[in-house]
Amino acid sequence: MSLSDPIADMLTRVRNAIMARHEFVLVPASRIKISIAKVLKEEGFIKDYEVLKGNTPQRVVKIHLAYTDRKQSMLNGLQRVSKPSFRVYGRKGEVPRIYGGLGIAILSTSQGVLTGQQAWKKGLGGEVLCYVW
Repeated sequence: MSLSDPIADMLTRVRNAIMARHEFVLVPASRIKISIAKVLKEEGFIKDYEVLKGNTPQRVVKIHLAYTDRKQSMLNGLQRVSKPSFRVYGRKGEVPRIYGGLGIAILSTSQGVLTGQQAWKKGLGGEVLCYVW
């Protein structure tokens, strides 16, 4: 099955799993999705992730979702910004801030997938993949 926007598919799967209060979600693997999961873990939005090999040649990313003691998700929102039909780029000084610094922007830069703050500190710009808060 071919998807026109695999990153949006990943974000939608995570969003739906959070609404259903699942402990984890399975997403078809790719390098960019693994990098996004790594950034989400570093920022504390998810507990952990692991790359699994199944019966098929396609690998799968198992994302363990994080909840507070009151069963509220650490992720309140995910929004896809740059799409295949409309690419959005941010220059090194134009990296957006989300909710006054409470959220993060995830960028694809020449040095890999970084948060907006990391890209700003390194003086990099890139494609704005999504916002997370």
